[in-house]
Amino acid sequence: MPENKSHSTLSRMVISLVVTLVIAAVWFYVSLPAINLHNTGFYSYVLVLLLVYILVFMIALGVDTGTQGIRLQTYLSFAKSQCKAVVVIVLALAAIFVVGQILSAPILRAGSYRDLLQVDTGDFATEIEQISFDEIPMLDESSARRLGDRKLGELSDMVSQFEVAYDYTQINYQGRPVRVASLEYGDFFKWFLNTKEGLPAYITIDMVTQEAKVVRLSSVGQGGMRYSPSEIFNRDLDRALRFRYPTYMFSSAHLELDEEGQPWWVCPRETRTIGLFGGRDIVGAVLLNACTGEHTYYPVEEIPVWVDRVYSATLITQQYDYHGVYNAGFLNSLFGQKNVTVTTDGFNYVAMDDDVYMYTGITSVNSDKSNIGFLLSNQRTKATTYYAAPGAIETSAMDSAQGVVQDLGYQSTFPLLLNIGGQPTYFMSLKDSSDLVKMYAMVNVSQYQIVATGTTVASCEADYIAKLQQHNIPVKNDDGQELVVSEASVSGTIAEIRTAVLDGTSWYYIRLDGSEAFYAMAASADRNVVILNVGDTVRITADPEDQGAIRNAAAISRDGAAPDPVETPAEEAPATEAAEPAEPAAEAAE
Repeated sequence: MPENKSHSTLSRMVISLVVTLVIAAVWFYVSLPAINLHNTGFYSYVLVLLLVYILVFMIALGVDTGTQGIRLQTYLSFAKSQCKAVVVIVLALAAIFVVGQILSAPILRAGSYRDLLQVDTGDFATEIEQISFDEIPMLDESSARRLGDRKLGELSDMVSQFEVAYDYTQINYQGRPVRVASLEYGDFFKWFLNTKEGLPAYITIDMVTQEAKVVRLSSVGQGGMRYSPSEIFNRDLDRALRFRYPTYMFSSAHLELDEEGQPWWVCPRETRTIGLFGGRDIVGAVLLNACTGEHTYYPVEEIPVWVDRVYSATLITQQYDYHGVYNAGFLNSLFGQKNVTVTTDGFNYVAMDDDVYMYTGITSVNSDKSNIGFLLSNQRTKATTYYAAPGAIETSAMDSAQGVVQDLGYQSTFPLLLNIGGQPTYFMSLKDSSDLVKMYAMVNVSQYQIVATGTTVASCEADYIAKLQQHNIPVKNDDGQELVVSEASVSGTIAEIRTAVLDGTSWYYIRLDGSEAFYAMAASADRNVVILNVGDTVRITADPEDQGAIRNAAAISRDGAAPDPVETPAEEAPATEAAEPAEPAAEAAE
């Protein structure tokens, strides 16, 4: 009998183990937990499986006895005699979990949380260059999403089978700020019909020109995107990563393009640096080719330079909040709160030096509706710099801009902080109810009642600089030299000269360094304009009320030279309403 009893117990254990392993495999395939002690989901995964094992064993015990029920005492006796190892494992995991949570608590590790992000201090005026208009992102994600959906709707061979994914990643692609998004299958049946070939294209939105493109993968020498979040089985992106890297914890993957236009999933690898569960940070990333499934893991310092985003904006803002809140210890974060700062509610992106930087404002913990400065953080390297720039909080600047166009009902995007004429300036797009950009606005950070708007960025900047000068705020060019303006004149260095022949008359269009406006002068009005060169210092007299992209110059003098007009009746300057800086010209002076 003892031998039969032993054999029966062994059978129950084998049955319970097999059933548990089957459930474990199915659950792993569906939930994809990282097999890692730093992952809280791993503990619940193991705990539930151990409970499943005990439950199955008890059910098997009831079936073997041939009775309709087993007394509670019998179950407890079984658990004590046969499941000691399981109970010990459960208790051990519970103890590790509790101790890990305690060791990760900010009350004990405030200094470690503070040091998650190393923050340098910079000088705004000298370190933040005046950005070119072709580098300013003028669309937010919702506007890009609207343009992408419309573009896909123009393609009859795709719109019936595919949709555009919700997430648009902002990247630098071939020197341009763009947002990129993958396609996804419309539903299960459309997946079934198309999964063999994969997704045929991706969407790009130029953030400056607002041009949307559907890029067919065949045009970059690739087949369809066979790995994506919209796949269902083994080619599902998360599942493909988990099977290849079972112990890695990943933050959200996103799509980026290499310089050849091939799509890659960038999958940042997370770790915990404080205790077991605290101090979330990135230690590397897996790059997975969306078409071929080729994959490589890179430590964070070896990630290719074409990758623009490794650290998400939410992670950087979380780490700065730790830095600002715990800079003087945990108790100071609760009592006194001396020098306690946090990020504002929102962030944006700006392209600089072929990288994408996350921008957000910094304010006091008391939320007094004003900023003390702002943060710029490289999303590839996490190099972070704080710039002191006291002034209005972003939402106040947005309200100011919307107030100027309240009769039109336009809504402001979250602002960027730019250097305009040496002044910290909020730049934002103004959108209509269809999420289409209609105008642009600039708001001075320190004096947010100074608001300029325009239908183009150039006209908006011209209006903004004029208003700064009206308030006696110094405006500087790219070299840090002040643009001296007295009523109807401006002095500066020539940055560009363009020419055009209109109605038989030669016109010269002069742009000064640090300005996007062109000043128009006919050669017949002053022959000296013909011999001007880029780099010359000149004084231009013009109507101060003329704030267009092309302005009529009354005089352009170099070294105080007097005008030298041709002895013919003076021509009137050409109309400028429809002109843009790029309109005149067939050539630029060397």
